[in-house]
Amino acid sequence: MLVLLQSAPLAETPQPAEGMNLWTMAAYGGPIMIVLALMLALAVYMFIERLVTLKHAMQEDSSFMNRIKDYIYDGKIEAARKLCRETDSPTARMVDKGISRLGRPMNDVLVAIENVGNLEIANLEKGLVIMASISGGAPMLGFLGTVTGMVTTFYNMSLNNTGTIQLQDLSQGMYQAMVTTIAGLIVGIIAYFGYNYLVSRVDSVVRKLEARTMEFLDLLNEPA
Repeated sequence: MLVLLQSAPLAETPQPAEGMNLWTMAAYGGPIMIVLALMLALAVYMFIERLVTLKHAMQEDSSFMNRIKDYIYDGKIEAARKLCRETDSPTARMVDKGISRLGRPMNDVLVAIENVGNLEIANLEKGLVIMASISGGAPMLGFLGTVTGMVTTFYNMSLNNTGTIQLQDLSQGMYQAMVTTIAGLIVGIIAYFGYNYLVSRVDSVVRKLEARTMEFLDLLNEPA
């Protein structure tokens, strides 16, 4: 008698759970993630734009002040001013203003240079307020997402009339709370360090402008 052997059914191979990626996390975060993404893009743009501007402000021809000194000693005032106008730097614009005040009291020359210097510094600092606002505002938006996520969690729990808390009642709101908090802190930290780095670069430019101002005034006070 033939015995038919029926093979046991094979156990199903468990499918790996879908991994959590950046897009999935952003989707769980809700609309606040869109605002945080825009803030991050703006912070990165402002950092790169200010970095290029500050790098340009730090660049200077090492022979610039020597040429200005030679022109002034030779009485070639217009040639000195032409050199300043052809040199695109904060130092050149300050020196040009000082040269235009030659013949007046030294205090008037100093005030004219300082006024131009203040305008140059204000131009270098343009946009830093935005960076500072993002560094402080992004974590606050993240915490706002935390609060709204918890509200969503409790609201879903209130809709459950079975008396048993289901995982899906908690997951959506908790995901939103955690993801927005993480995103807000990341954006805030990036903007904070970027802001402080730019401030340090601005301070370096300011010290350089002060040194060039003193050098120019000493040049005027030197005996011919």
